[in-house]
Amino acid sequence: MTIDKNQKMNKDVKLSLKFLLPLLAAIIAISPFAIDLYLPAMPILAEKFSTSISVVENSLSIYLLGYALGLLFFGPLADKFSRRKLIILGISGFFIATISLTFSQNIEQFLLLRFIQAFISSAATVVVPGTIREYYGKNLAKGLSYVSMIMMLAPMIAPSIGSVLLVAHSWQLIFWVLAAYSLVILLLAIRYLPEAKGRRNNEEVSFLARYRIVLSHKKARLDLITSMMISLAFFAYITTIPFVYMSVFSLSEFAFSTIFAINVLALITAHFINTRLVVRKGSRAMLYSGLFVAVLASTGLVIVTYLELPLQYTIAMVLPLMGSISMVAVNSDALVLLEFSEQSGTATAVIGTLRFGIGALAGPILAYFYNSTAMPFALLMWGAILVVLVCQLVLYFTKK
Repeated sequence: MTIDKNQKMNKDVKLSLKFLLPLLAAIIAISPFAIDLYLPAMPILAEKFSTSISVVENSLSIYLLGYALGLLFFGPLADKFSRRKLIILGISGFFIATISLTFSQNIEQFLLLRFIQAFISSAATVVVPGTIREYYGKNLAKGLSYVSMIMMLAPMIAPSIGSVLLVAHSWQLIFWVLAAYSLVILLLAIRYLPEAKGRRNNEEVSFLARYRIVLSHKKARLDLITSMMISLAFFAYITTIPFVYMSVFSLSEFAFSTIFAINVLALITAHFINTRLVVRKGSRAMLYSGLFVAVLASTGLVIVTYLELPLQYTIAMVLPLMGSISMVAVNSDALVLLEFSEQSGTATAVIGTLRFGIGALAGPILAYFYNSTAMPFALLMWGAILVVLVCQLVLYFTKK
């Protein structure tokens, strides 16, 4: 009976691992869905709560704030306690908060619940990179690329799904569907997610000491800056690209949506290429390759913007640029996480907080330098990538 029991356990583990990456991607996708699914309902929410659209739009910033603070809180806990339990806690809390949103009576309740929804959901997402590291080891970048490739489908389809649900019924249906999605993921996590512990030794490390370990690591510091500056470039794109395409180049909403979807496909393609090559080439080599393309494309973007060339030239620069920065991002994150076998949750929290923190600066920076052209956007992306180039050159020559 012992042999049969062991065989059954091994079979269950193999079955769990078979669904591991899609399941982890679905967990990570909870936040993009929570951010993008209700965007079409913002005008209706403003009318419902008798407030301005700008106040409703602040729910996005509040969500990002709650998510970043949640990462800071749950990151060190993921290095000490069961990751599986944290995922179950995070998704369960997200489910309850999402249901509660449908009963909001005023904008204050709605904003508070959005904060809680984001804060608790980070308990689930912060452990995902560490879980991938647990099972993929030095091939972490490959696992992260697979997860990112699957997860990127969420922001592509979420606004369209939200629009359909809004037309079919009401803004509440959007959150009911989001809650149903989280419930399905919760049940799948309970059934298929293998157990993985955070720390394996008996040494007690305090909450703040875990952050000290990560932030004081000299080798990882420059890769953390790399991840942060690449995020600045990415958020500059997200913030400004609607203005660039629809105002500067006078594209219709449909044409913009089509080009935006093509750019997302470029991101997915870059992640797919990374999964094919990173095991043989290594994360550092793939980061260098992505950075090389990013430097060329961002420089080209500045040139075509300065010369005021037609739209196709901007598209020709943006496509490889977005693909290359996604390759730099996933490999820099992998290189950081590989340095922290026992603080992967804390490292993930640091990466996420720096990423959202610097990303929040993209809007104010671009607003300050606004001049009715795409030049501030092009220069900000170019400048961020040049900082990454300097960081990687310092790492390269320091090794020698």
